[in-house]
Amino acid sequence: MNRFKAYIQRLTNISDHTDIPAAVSNIKGNINFRGPNVWILVFSIIIASVGLNVNSIPVIIGAMLISPLMGPIFGLGLGLGTNDTALIRDSLKNLVIMIVISVIASCLYFLISPLDLDKPTELLARTNPTIYDVLIALFGGFAGIFEISRREKGTVMSGVAIATALMPPLCTAGYGIASGKVLYFIGASYLFFINCAFIILATYFSVRYMKFPSVKFADPRSMKRTKRLISAVVVILIVPSVLSAVSVIRQNNFDIAADDFLKETVSIGDNYIYNHNIEHHKGSKLEIFMAGPPLTTEKKESLYERAAGFGIGRDQLVITESTGSAGGNDMNEEFLKSLYDITNDEIQKRENLIAELEAELRKVEDSEIPYGQIAREIATQIPGITSLAILKGASVDMGDDYTTEDRTYVLISCGNDSAPNMERLREWLSVRLNEENLYVMKVDRNVIDGIKEKDSK
Repeated sequence: MNRFKAYIQRLTNISDHTDIPAAVSNIKGNINFRGPNVWILVFSIIIASVGLNVNSIPVIIGAMLISPLMGPIFGLGLGLGTNDTALIRDSLKNLVIMIVISVIASCLYFLISPLDLDKPTELLARTNPTIYDVLIALFGGFAGIFEISRREKGTVMSGVAIATALMPPLCTAGYGIASGKVLYFIGASYLFFINCAFIILATYFSVRYMKFPSVKFADPRSMKRTKRLISAVVVILIVPSVLSAVSVIRQNNFDIAADDFLKETVSIGDNYIYNHNIEHHKGSKLEIFMAGPPLTTEKKESLYERAAGFGIGRDQLVITESTGSAGGNDMNEEFLKSLYDITNDEIQKRENLIAELEAELRKVEDSEIPYGQIAREIATQIPGITSLAILKGASVDMGDDYTTEDRTYVLISCGNDSAPNMERLREWLSVRLNEENLYVMKVDRNVIDGIKEKDSK
């Protein structure tokens, strides 16, 4: 056990592979926002905005690699971890300026862009944070600071820039302002805050773990005051981040439960769910829109009970009934579209099932033995054979596992004067039938006749 512990310690030891002074210099050198960095940021914002506008993932990835946003964020984490108030101040100032310029640039782009997509999926993906975004930001931050701190640099930072995705939320926030969609702006800003907060926290804990040198103060009072201030900032950063993570987890779980409920509750009697809406403002709620005759109390109770089975409370399920009936002429467009989608889904499921059954049927047909042809071929080679039986079965091991092995048995009956070469016949049949587990046995004709008699019954 001691040897194993020592091996693990050697394996995970990072002190021999880090260059802390170089890491500090690297981070401090990347927080400044002036000269080329300003233009690079604007260019990357425009590229990301174009990528979001046309739903092009490669373009968005390219923009994330170009962006200089990571510098001030790592600077904040380093400043908090080393009690460097000057670094915190400079990093925060530069980060705020970068955020403002990014939002303004993306807003201007979307104001003049002639493109208006019906389904901006990449934009929508940046308005609803999930628990995965929290985990990506946290572990992306750990990977980033460890990469900056090690002596031999690799390509980790490129992966961190892509994974943490800081640019797309800012572009989406700009789109929300340009289009007047407040929820887009709020959701994207929330996602950006989560990414920044957890990257900063990952940097802070890593800096503490790797024992980066703290800033020394000449005045003890100033040192105490600074440490208290930084501790307060860290707590203020951690508490909202944890609350945000908990909120995201709850929302994510509710979305999954709502999706499962809707899949299992397409209809109830003559009523159909033709649309739904999920809201997380002041608590999670699922609103379902029902078409069909007026819902009876029993049907409503049934819906509430089904929802409760998926963890959705009575106060979280809102049932909205539409006018008219499912078979009337005043069906609304949304219901018709939903019914069309449901029908298409059912057709697709049946087509998939048919394709699977056809594939199974082809397997059975391919494995079918051409008994008559094989019998004629054997008869031409061994004229003395009087009767033949080809059986497909399995050999069962009667041990603890009862394992089975597929086998093919060929039973032959010959005249008294015939003595065929059984091994030669087995080899030929094995090649002819493409069967490795093939056994040829010479038996009395009565055995084969008995098999035939049972098959006929």
